[in-house]
Amino acid sequence: MATRGTAAAIIEVALKEVGTIEGPKDNETKYGKFMKANFLAWCGSFVNWCANEAGVKVPNTVSTVSGAAAFKKMKTWFEADCGQTPQPGDILYFDFPGDGVDRISHVGICTGIDSDGVVTTIEGNTSGKKKGSQRNGGEVCEQVRAFKKNKKGVLVSIVGWGRPNYEGNEVTAEVPVPEKPAFPGRIKPGDKGEGVKIVQRALGLKADGDYGPITKANVIKFQDNHDIVDSNGIVGPKTWAELIKFL
Repeated sequence: MATRGTAAAIIEVALKEVGTIEGPKDNETKYGKFMKANFLAWCGSFVNWCANEAGVKVPNTVSTVSGAAAFKKMKTWFEADCGQTPQPGDILYFDFPGDGVDRISHVGICTGIDSDGVVTTIEGNTSGKKKGSQRNGGEVCEQVRAFKKNKKGVLVSIVGWGRPNYEGNEVTAEVPVPEKPAFPGRIKPGDKGEGVKIVQRALGLKADGDYGPITKANVIKFQDNHDIVDSNGIVGPKTWAELIKFL
């Protein structure tokens, strides 16, 4: 058994989860339940759950965009073109070319170095099938991913990675306590602006600042999951207070 708090420990935990499938409802997992984000896309919840089980501190990465931003603030973030190679235990962030989402939209755990530019990973909410959704596939899988062009021809999808403070390999940076944005007033479908962007970032959506049907559907799911009485898609003080926990 790996020592708690180490990179080996988080990999050990993640390996035991390979093959886990969401359900019975869409995006329903023990990982989402642990992060109070059940029924939302759960690749980040999977990483946070594994980290907790392994005794490793990882920033909240339910929102993959916010998780990457947290590592950047910690100064333990590595861009894919930095000239270095991800190490086992690093938290990898992905943007899959051609999937219609032009931003970081997925996260996983590096388990080893495969070859030049290519690493092995374990990821939640992905698919082991080539034609399956790589960022919303519904299961825990081992994958082979690339962070730069490689002889194997593996699609380059890793945009960067964060390195937690592991026992015996501490990074000299403190996890910052981000300042939470104040409630700007009720936010409802049809609204536009910075408040809508904050809601979208907390939900892991594309932050275009336009409160449309997709945002509404995700807000209602969030309200249902957090026992907010009026699950109507209107972001009031209670919904806002819960949402900003995921920034």
